[in-house]
Amino acid sequence: MITPHAGLKVMLASRPIDFRKGVHGLVSLVAEALRSDPYCGTIFVFRSKRADRLRLIAWDGSGMVLVSKWLETGRFTWPPIRDGAVHLSTA
Repeated sequence: MITPHAGLKVMLASRPIDFRKGVHGLVSLVAEALRSDPYCGTIFVFRSKRADRLRLIAWDGSGMVLVSKWLETGRFTWPPIRDGAVHLSTA
């Protein structure tokens, strides 16, 4: 069983990405566009233009993890963007 630690951070990219990007392209995007360290343990979440796909990357201490999720029907509910940032609650 994998359990998240108490200080786990999740960062959402506010703009859709090109889903042809692999793990190296997403690491580069985190470093350049999001101005964050992709190896800090934060989970970085990206979405497609149609909002039916998500990609997550995270450093687990020994390597970069890439997770992809595609919905067969429907779309992910994405929080509104205010002041250039996405704000989430624990709910």
